Amino acid sequence: MNETGCIRARGCRPETEARYGEALALYAGSDLTKVEICRRCGVSLGGFSRYIRTYHRDLMLRRGGLERGSREARGEGLGQRTGQRRDTRARYREAVEACDSMEYIACNVSEIAREFGLDGSGLGRQLRAHYPGVIERREEARERLGLGDGLPRGMRPRCRERYAEAVELLRSDRYITVQEAAARCDVSYTGLEQHLLLYHRELVDNRIEIRRQAVRRQRRGEITGRGTPHAASPEITGKYAEALRLYRTTPLSARKIAGIAGVSVKGFYEYLQKWHRDLVCERKGVAYEEGRPVDWSSVRRYSPAAAAKYAEAIARLREGGLTVAKAAEEFGLNADSFRQYLKEHEPALHAGLGMRKSDEGKMMSAASMEKYGEAVRLYETTPESLKSIARRLGLNDCSLGQFIRRQFPQLHERRRKQAGRRGKEE
Repeated sequence: MNETGCIRARGCRPETEARYGEALALYAGSDLTKVEICRRCGVSLGGFSRYIRTYHRDLMLRRGGLERGSREARGEGLGQRTGQRRDTRARYREAVEACDSMEYIACNVSEIAREFGLDGSGLGRQLRAHYPGVIERREEARERLGLGDGLPRGMRPRCRERYAEAVELLRSDRYITVQEAAARCDVSYTGLEQHLLLYHRELVDNRIEIRRQAVRRQRRGEITGRGTPHAASPEITGKYAEALRLYRTTPLSARKIAGIAGVSVKGFYEYLQKWHRDLVCERKGVAYEEGRPVDWSSVRRYSPAAAAKYAEAIARLREGGLTVAKAAEEFGLNADSFRQYLKEHEPALHAGLGMRKSDEGKMMSAASMEKYGEAVRLYETTPESLKSIARRLGLNDCSLGQFIRRQFPQLHERRRKQAGRRGKEE
């Protein structure tokens, strides 16, 4: 048992008990709100709320006027309507029930509020904002019983006129926040919010439902569960505007663009991935669909700058008539780097470069045909040995033999059989 009269929480560390001890005493012994308690004691509202929920739930239920084990205490009805706190609901509960009872039908709302030690204006606001229909039923019953006082009630004409534009803006198809509507129409934000709660509850409920359906949904430009659009702030957008323009219109890498625009490389990468992933996927040649994970396994492993560098040389190779070395020399490229690029990123073109079809239907390079063409002709039309032909033409006899066996297997087999018949005759 601690100084507040509460049983010491099991599993709670002593330093946590010490930190929230004074706040817990005020929570147990006064009607102060948690915000006021935390302000007085200098502790975090979020931390104190978690501490109460976790280690002193009985105390929290008692302050809310709930019994342990009840439907509301089990969490089925513990939450209050938007804009109404649990302690406020508990404070006004009996007065609200009296307003909806025939026992107090002869009293007006202010008299009922004084009966329960409450402020009349506060009780009226609670009825309009969180208990729709109570006031209307009371007025109908009082008029039927001849107890009506004839005083005007409901929305005042000047309030209707003042907030009409903002209400229409909030009813439009495009979802905007109440703060934004108030700023556009030059009206008080708190006044507009109160006006909506009192006289346009269906609009408030509809907006709450829109946000509820948007929970955990993050699509660029659409509403999130917080009621704000999922988009970069104007400050961030302005910061990376020039870098984004270069990323859209040039083949430069994101790192080089960040250097030119004078922004952080890491920050620019994160900005692109979060807000412009479609551009990133377009550069990398990857399919992109909003709201679905991207398959990065099919990403081409080269930058748009490299693609632009080799584009003209590749187009020239496709026209035909040039080797890789000659194309690299013509466009001022490194032949080995260009050849490696083709092998990795243009495999079909690389495989077909300089290839010709032989009489037997096999593909071979033009260079090999030119190098070994005369040797093959002599080997086919004369009885001269392969080694003799290679020496006479200055070729390597092993390389020549492998070339013939690979590209002209029928010729090689015929010469082998001829050599075997001559050996038998001798």
